[in-house]
Amino acid sequence: MLEEMGIRVWEDRARAVPFGPGDGTPPPPARRGEGEAFASPGSAPGVDGPGVEATPPGRPEVSTGDAHDVASLGWDELRAAVAACTACKLATSGRRQTVFGVGHPNAHWMIVGEAPGEQEDIRGEPFVGKSGQLLDNMLKALGLGRRAADGAPADPARQVYIANTLKCRPPGNRNPQPDELARCEAFLVRQIALVRPRIILAMGRFAVQSLLRSDEPIGRLRGRVHRYAGVPLVVTYHPAYLLRNLEDKARAWEDLCLAAEAAEAAGAALAARTP
Repeated sequence: MLEEMGIRVWEDRARAVPFGPGDGTPPPPARRGEGEAFASPGSAPGVDGPGVEATPPGRPEVSTGDAHDVASLGWDELRAAVAACTACKLATSGRRQTVFGVGHPNAHWMIVGEAPGEQEDIRGEPFVGKSGQLLDNMLKALGLGRRAADGAPADPARQVYIANTLKCRPPGNRNPQPDELARCEAFLVRQIALVRPRIILAMGRFAVQSLLRSDEPIGRLRGRVHRYAGVPLVVTYHPAYLLRNLEDKARAWEDLCLAAEAAEAAGAALAARTP
């Protein structure tokens, strides 16, 4: 397990850094502000509690114009609606394609990120490039992945579903704007409703703001289980942030362990309710 996490155990027992190569190479330069530095992390671990209901200042109280129509769409229709969406200026700001999502359509785990970057815009898949490699390593340490292993059957307990709050890349990888998040929100809401996950892992500031309606820094929200539409939700740092702040990888591992415990508890509760 330690090897899969990328932890290096030194003879002098120095602090290990999970999920990364640990080869001493400097972190890459900052991009867009995904998961940018927050106030001092380290809130005490907790248990199930209510989600944060406060609406972030400046966040419009509107969603995608056709939210009610989106709420009735199946997977194929939803993907087509995202591809055809022109609800905000990102549709005409140089996007190559929309980035819908990837993974098992009924996965027990759902990962929610922020917005596509350049590589995601090219490939049409969320979390690729260095941040995607780090995310895959994080998931692998828990026996999870975005795709089934070669020759293995699709397994919702072992595959995750990954989506972003925004489906289009903001120009220059800038931060998502409030109106863009609002107009794209119904697509993510419908994806969550279709997947029906047992746990949601919100990665990065904008994912947290969208799902929990909170401007609290991630360091104050992590370490406990929130709720989104009745689904347990755990907050953690965006992989792009972790690539620049290696010391927080250990905290991210704590968040994944907490999410795994919440997913297991949700599964047990579901089994108890099933005749």
